[in-house]
Amino acid sequence: MKARLPKGIGSGPQNMNAMIRQAQKLQEDMDALQADLDAREYDISAGGGAVKIKIKGTLEVDNIEISPEIVDPDDIETLSDLLTAAVNEAINKVNATNEEEKNKISAQFNIPGMF
Repeated sequence: MKARLPKGIGSGPQNMNAMIRQAQKLQEDMDALQADLDAREYDISAGGGAVKIKIKGTLEVDNIEISPEIVDPDDIETLSDLLTAAVNEAINKVNATNEEEKNKISAQFNIPGMF
């Protein structure tokens, strides 16, 4: 019985070696990109700038600044909502940037059956 491989795979060891090199290059590029993404810092604000978050690419919140004028001891719920919105926005920004950057790298490679 003869195996049917996707077009371009059955060209022998040279093609397989090229695919392996391409996969290794993809992994190296992804590792370098991940290190870069992890080192990035993002500044996000919510509530018209009333709450500012500094977050690292590793999703570690580095700093939270709260404008004094929004601190109302009788309305802790609003402050809590603003903090939640700011942290969620920060996390979403980091995740969206990471996905976008990784898609740029993976789009460069064409390994049949892999993507």
